[in-house]
Amino acid sequence: MAVKDRDRFSTATRIRLLGEQTAARVYRSQTRRQARRSRLTGRAAFLALVVCSLVVALAYPMRSYVSQQGEIADQKRKAAEAARRVEQLRDEKARLQDPAYIRRLAREHLHYVRPGETGFTVNDPDAADRPRSERGADDRPWYDNLWDGVDNADRH
Repeated sequence: MAVKDRDRFSTATRIRLLGEQTAARVYRSQTRRQARRSRLTGRAAFLALVVCSLVVALAYPMRSYVSQQGEIADQKRKAAEAARRVEQLRDEKARLQDPAYIRRLAREHLHYVRPGETGFTVNDPDAADRPRSERGADDRPWYDNLWDGVDNADRH
């Protein structure tokens, strides 16, 4: 028995026992780590599957939503532009109800004069040098524009 006790406390025996205990601990921690790792890998795979499914399921509705928001903004811009144009036309209609405004337009555009007034037409010497086709509608008398309109309508 003394040999066994001495054998039991020898350095080699202690190192061997210590190595076996350490190996057992390492083996247990590795199996726990592997079990935990495999569990996390399964969870991670499931989470990735759920996230991918959500992305695929929401991709088309989000794209539609974004494009519809762009269309809504475009329609709002067009509505505001139409409202501005309506206001301009209402203002023009109100001005056309005023006889003084009508008289002023007739004098400016049709070269009308009031009884007792003398009308003058001043010719631009540079305008005579330009060909008639290069002159703008504002550079010519109204009756030339009228006849050009009749000629163009007759051609078409």
